[in-house]
Amino acid sequence: MRYEQTKKLSNRQFKRLVGVQRRTFDEMVKVLEHTTSFKQTRGYPNKLGLEDQALVCLQYWREYRTYFHIASDWQVSESTVCRIVHWVESTLISSGKFRLGGKKSLLISSQKPKTAVMDVTESQIERPKHGQKRFYSGKQKRHTLKSQLIIDLTTQEIRCIVNGSGRKHDYKLFVESKVRFHSETESLEDSGYQGISKLHTNSHLPQKKPKGGKLTKEQKQSNRALASRRVVIEHVNRRLKVFRILSQRYRNRRKRFGLRCHLIAGIYNYEVQKEA
Repeated sequence: MRYEQTKKLSNRQFKRLVGVQRRTFDEMVKVLEHTTSFKQTRGYPNKLGLEDQALVCLQYWREYRTYFHIASDWQVSESTVCRIVHWVESTLISSGKFRLGGKKSLLISSQKPKTAVMDVTESQIERPKHGQKRFYSGKQKRHTLKSQLIIDLTTQEIRCIVNGSGRKHDYKLFVESKVRFHSETESLEDSGYQGISKLHTNSHLPQKKPKGGKLTKEQKQSNRALASRRVVIEHVNRRLKVFRILSQRYRNRRKRFGLRCHLIAGIYNYEVQKEA
């Protein structure tokens, strides 16, 4: 659907179509316009305008169809769609408009979250030709890429994302990422982060059932209370995986997965800030 045709859609229909709000789309186009204003216009002009190029990129993330099918809809070549998607992604991420705070922001006193929630989500990939064991997730029983998300419980913004291979344990991914919390920050994790108290004393994990024993009524209530606070990060994961490029089996080269994951998270943060 061309940009001119989307003007007839309501805001809700537009978001269902491309995955972002109309004002977020307008901001993305402004970033692209600001970049192209400094470029020298050489060669044959692009067949698609900036609005249409942004729609092509969003359509690819949202529907995750092949370049061939998207190119057929827009009546351009597959290489043109690939070039547009890569250019839009690189331009948006380099602008800094949709960039995450990063792990350093977790340690700055003025920026530290009062309560942080950390969890790992996995995205299936195609079976690698080499080094299959590195990406095989015993939990998912398939080859995956892991994304460790840290969100601010108060604002529900994503503060940091760390990517890793599917075989790597959640706690090991945290240790190797060198992400650390401020001593005053309360962190909430699931049972996959056993041992985090050695690095951050103000952390909260669900209590495990002792071998051959049972949890007390108080321990069960404590675990339910912790789960009810942590459920926010599951809602964040759902909003990110509206884009099927993150929820379906990832077919592209793995080296660009982190960029796309960070960029989509940055767009999510932008919308959360506007909603506040």
